[in-house]
Order: sequence, then C-alpha cells, then structure tokens
Amino acid sequence: MSELDVMGAPGTAADGLAGEKLLRVENLSVDFPTDDGTVHAVRDVSFTLGRGEVLGIVGESGSGKSVSSMAVMGLLPKTAKISGSIRFKDKELVGLSYKQMQPVRGNGISMIFQDPMTSLNPVYTVGWQLAEAHRAHHDVSKKAAMAKAVEALELVGIPQPDRRAEQYPHEFSGGMRQRVMIAMAIINDPDVIIADEPTTALDVTVQAQILDTLLRIRDETSAGIMIITHDLGVVAGMVDRVQVMYGGTVVEQGGVDEVFEAQRMPYTVGLLGSIPNPNLLGKRLTPIKGAPPSLMNLPQGCPFSPRCPLAIDICRETEPQLLETDRAGHYARCHRSDHLATIEQPQRLFAHDEIGTVENPASLTAADPDVPVAEDLADVEARLHEEEKPTS
Repeated sequence: MSELDVMGAPGTAADGLAGEKLLRVENLSVDFPTDDGTVHAVRDVSFTLGRGEVLGIVGESGSGKSVSSMAVMGLLPKTAKISGSIRFKDKELVGLSYKQMQPVRGNGISMIFQDPMTSLNPVYTVGWQLAEAHRAHHDVSKKAAMAKAVEALELVGIPQPDRRAEQYPHEFSGGMRQRVMIAMAIINDPDVIIADEPTTALDVTVQAQILDTLLRIRDETSAGIMIITHDLGVVAGMVDRVQVMYGGTVVEQGGVDEVFEAQRMPYTVGLLGSIPNPNLLGKRLTPIKGAPPSLMNLPQGCPFSPRCPLAIDICRETEPQLLETDRAGHYARCHRSDHLATIEQPQRLFAHDEIGTVENPASLTAADPDVPVAEDLADVEARLHEEEKPTS
C-alpha cells in the first residue's frame, strides 16, 4: 500500500461521502536555490484530502507546513523548484502558469491566511473586497456580488452583516477580521479550504468560535479542509486525520485517535509531551532537547536522529521510509517504530530531572508572596517549618 492510499479515519465525514478524493499530493518536493546553497523546504511529501474531511498538518516552525500549502495554491516565488504531483480532482496543478491557476485559486481551492490585517486592504470596505473576490470568478452585477458578500458574512456569524459590510477592516476586532477571511475563502463555494494558522494571536474563546465556524462550513458545504497549525489542541478537537512534519517531510500520519494514543515516531511523542498540563502546575515542561535541523544542511540519516533518545547507528546512516505501522492506516518514518510500540510510557523518553520546582507554586505564593516560585520544594518546607517553631 502506498502513502497515497491512506483513507480517512473510520467514522469521519469523508466516509459518508463516498470517499471522493479532492486533492492528491504525491512525492511533492520544493527547493529554494540561494547563494549559500539549496534549501530543501519540502521533501517527498504525499497525502490526500477527501470531500468533507479535515486534515491537520502539525510541526515546528520550518518543518515545511506552509510551503507545501503554498505549493498547492501556486503561490510560491518563481525561483522555487517544484517536483512531484499535485492533482485537484483530475487536474494537474504542478507546472501551470499564473493565468492557468486563476480559475482554481480562490474558486476551487481557497486559503485562509494567518494574518488578516496583511490580507485585507485597509482603504476598501469589507463588503467591497468580498464582492470583488466573488466577481473575479463570476460574471455578476455589483449589486448581486454585494448581496453574496453580505450572505457570506452572515454565514460566518458576523452580526448585522449588511451594516458590517460597509465598514473598513480597522473597525473589526481580530476575531471578526479572521471571520472575514473565512468569508472570503468560502464566498465562491470552493471544494478545498486551506487554513494556515487560522487561530494565531486570538484568545481561546475566539479560537473556539473560529474553529466551530470552520466545522459548520464543512458540514454545510462538504468542503475538504486542511488546517496547518502548531496547536495540538486544535488538531485533537476537530480533525479526522493528522500529518506530522519534521525536517521538510512527513514523519507520521494517520487517524487523529491513532496518532494521539499510539505514537510510532519519537518526534510525535516529544511533541505531544511538550503540551502544558494544568494538572502538573509547578513542574517544568518537557521540551525536546536540541533544535530542528537546517533545511540547507540536513543531517545524514533520519533528520530527527540528533535529538532522538532512541537513535541507533542505522538512524544516523539511512533515512527511513514512511511505512505502515502495526496499526492499519497509521504510517511512521522511523526505524524503531516497532520498539517504540513496546514502551508503556513513551513520554518518559524525554523526561529530565526537575530541579528548582515546587509542587504547587500558586498556593505557596498565596500564603507568602515573597516565596520565589523557583525555590526547591524541600528548602521551602524546611524554612516554613523553622518559622512555625515556638520561640522560647
């Protein structure tokens, strides 16, 4: 079975829609030539997106998430060297000119960018910009396009959409501007929506509203959605399948439940283990030691081997292939995935000695605001005990 045959997780929206594959990416690679050498931004990436399915793409900064989505949209600079295949329905997108991509971009495939203030023009009203996005792909009157713009604003939950359409971007809050970007992405009823960090810089309440809006759009339009994010909470709460990227390539992919419950790649274990846990107040986070590799000078073998606690000689000599693990539909790029499957608590692989922490810093500072949170627990208890002794 090839990577491209990975289907949606059981019980997902894609299953109820005959599994139609809207987007097929196969062996995609993107290189950027520079004066210092070639940056291998994306390396041999393959995935599919089905109708009504939500695919989450996660990874650290520089892992190739956004570049792969820009390649799908045809928004990379001319200097980029692209190889592989990107098929939208039955149409090959690699190699198309800017003009040839126009009917696809914004109409068949649309994108929600992470910073709406750099995507919206400050000198035009929101309604005008939405109407122009619609008229770019449809031969309709200005009045009809404006009516469509108001309809799109209402669909994403903006109150009084007819009045709001006459306002400018600076009159909207951050969350409302992000909703405008979603409205622009859906105004032409696309089949595929790519959301690049759609909840960046938004508070948690607004984040939840934005994600609920995307899911509602998915349910109403049956569009396939790709969510690019570093927020694993977003992935756990709304996607059907997840794809973990590292060093410009996919290192693990499968159903969201499979990946979260039974990781088969140490990088995914470390990524999940680094999430702050409110039940561990006062304890240090568990980071992955080291730094992501340079995409210009990748290490020999597995790109994660310099940071991996399970690395052996073969990991440093040969880069593993993305192969199916012991669980159906779950793929990992790791020589030691079978060994990882036998470890009961894989998160302990990245654990380190906790020095200078306390069990409950909130209670200590409430009792004595002068107690530094970073003090060692034993020293704190000893000092408090001495202070409680009766004086003679």
